[in-house]
Amino acid sequence: MHPRNPHAARYNFPELVQASPELAAFVIPNPTGDDSIDFANPAAVKALNRALLKQHYGVAHWDVPAGYLCPPIPGRADYLHYAADLLAADHAGVIPRDKSVQVLDVGVGANCVYPIIGTQVYGWRFVGSEVDAVALRAAKSMVAVNPVLAGRVDLRLQSHKENIFAGIVKPREEFDLVICNPPFHTSAADAAAGSRRKGRNLGYAKTKAPEPLLNFGGQSTELWCEGGEEGFLKRMVAQSVPLATQVLWFSSLISKKETLRSAHYFLGQTAATEVKVLDMTQGQKVSRVVAWTFQDEAQRQAWAQRRWKQGVGSGQ
Repeated sequence: MHPRNPHAARYNFPELVQASPELAAFVIPNPTGDDSIDFANPAAVKALNRALLKQHYGVAHWDVPAGYLCPPIPGRADYLHYAADLLAADHAGVIPRDKSVQVLDVGVGANCVYPIIGTQVYGWRFVGSEVDAVALRAAKSMVAVNPVLAGRVDLRLQSHKENIFAGIVKPREEFDLVICNPPFHTSAADAAAGSRRKGRNLGYAKTKAPEPLLNFGGQSTELWCEGGEEGFLKRMVAQSVPLATQVLWFSSLISKKETLRSAHYFLGQTAATEVKVLDMTQGQKVSRVVAWTFQDEAQRQAWAQRRWKQGVGSGQ
């Protein structure tokens, strides 16, 4: 994991339980005798997330509606730390750490995890877009009851699912960074098959439940879309072109190695001036972030000088 990620070590369950006592009901010994939880239990996963967000990010009230995505916090944090390094490269190695940085989270979800981490660790402002009205209402409610998020997170409904930026990014509005965790699967059936594979890996496939248990949850818009991850990225790249002067860096998480090859092809058809791949490793899992910009090095440095306060924050 990224060296700034506070979740790189084993979870400190005594501290987490102290921060969020409800977690105690789910703490069990793992095969080596260490404290853990049953990661096949959605309630346990939600309780762990709630404790992590409270202990590390000061969010006292966090929840997601039943069946909605409850993402693993360490991986979400990793994405933002690597993205911070991306911005620092255009800022003399200094990470900009205040509200002068504005980030667009495409598909913020009911969990609102990226804005929570980004606002609390780096002081950034966030706009979160969402096509699911239920998820958006849940995220808005959660932001409203947590004072640490007040005035830092603006949540917007995307009423046209085929659009990624149109209807969300306002005329002349600027974003220093776009982040995205795109739907991974190509169909509901593909998503269900993936859940069954995860179930076998976690060791709970013997439950004989008629539907696969999603320990991290997820609605259709969170798990799959036409064309899957590759199709979504293709649309995202094409729709990023008109915003070449309004966004410094676009980025998206990529789960499949094959999608990375496609990403380079899609971006090769545009006027992108630089494409970077940020490798992230969490245990045995390897994922990547592809980032691209339409501005050259001099333009990016001028952007940083114009928008970000000089001398704020620290380097690596």
